[in-house]
Amino acid sequence: MKKDQLTGKTALVTGAAKRIGREIALSLGNSGVNVVIHYRSSAGKAEKLKQIIEDSGVNAWVTQATFSKETDYSKLISNVKEVAGNIDFLVNNASIFPKADLKGLGVDDLEKNIQINSWAPFALTRSFFNQFDSGKVVNLLDTRIAGYDWNHVGYYFSKVLLARMTKMMAIRFAPDFFINGVAPGLVIPPEGLTESYLEERVDRVPLSKYGDESDVAESVIFLLGANFITGQIIYVDGGRNLLHEFEG
Repeated sequence: MKKDQLTGKTALVTGAAKRIGREIALSLGNSGVNVVIHYRSSAGKAEKLKQIIEDSGVNAWVTQATFSKETDYSKLISNVKEVAGNIDFLVNNASIFPKADLKGLGVDDLEKNIQINSWAPFALTRSFFNQFDSGKVVNLLDTRIAGYDWNHVGYYFSKVLLARMTKMMAIRFAPDFFINGVAPGLVIPPEGLTESYLEERVDRVPLSKYGDESDVAESVIFLLGANFITGQIIYVDGGRNLLHEFEG
């Protein structure tokens, strides 16, 4: 789908106020797509992003929801529908990335990871399917799903679950809904860390370099424009998924 075919569509991007979500929202706006910017606590960043996207000539809205509260995200699609009207695209980007190994992971930690990283995207996609006649969904996964992550096991479990949900929904919600995933690798350091985090890990990447948020956004745009692809996962990781094992 070319840019002019995306023009006028409307997308909801979760966790869009910063990091990869922000780049996805900006890329959508630059492609002529109206954007609903979801945030949890970054209200100021969301409002600034709204202005930037509107300056590109499309509509933008801001909406808040906390994905650890089912009462919040269970109403999100309906609330967005009231404000923005028809939704064509859903990008499930919001997630948490806490550290925990197998010895230290508790059931409460696991439940929180699954609630935010797996169940909320699933529930939003199902609401999207139930309230609209057609649409396209991209779930943000992680290259780690191809192997293991021993330092973020709750996060890892939740992303593996979302990957399986992605494929199952692609089957059951077809033919009018297209559901795919994008699995980033070394494109942005975890919050609180610097670019050196990426530089220290390029030797684990077959292409011997790291990417950036725009690489992920380009893949999301590609999938939202594709008309014969569903149930697929694109690894945006320089081949890192081929190595199978990760240490965080």
